[in-house]
Amino acid sequence: MTENRDPVGSLSEDVELLERHISILKTVRDNQPVGLIRLSEMTGIPKHRVRYSLKLLEQQGIIHATPDGATVTDRYDGFMNEISEYIDSLAKKIEELRGLL
Repeated sequence: MTENRDPVGSLSEDVELLERHISILKTVRDNQPVGLIRLSEMTGIPKHRVRYSLKLLEQQGIIHATPDGATVTDRYDGFMNEISEYIDSLAKKIEELRGLL
């Protein structure tokens, strides 16, 4: 039995998650060290979602948890460059898809 997933909805959710990660990362970089509650207040993102993003970003080594709050690691710039390249490649693919319509 195949799963009925909405490909457009799934893509939209992935883009929203990426947007949230980027917003949180930039806020951490600009205000480090910064805690969960303050990040939530500054970004307008609910605490449970900030917590999830922080957990993923820490697992990837892009942020580091300290007693005073999150800080970015030396992997921040490389990660942001990778994300920028990824977004550029997605934009090209979307334009190609648009041409197929």
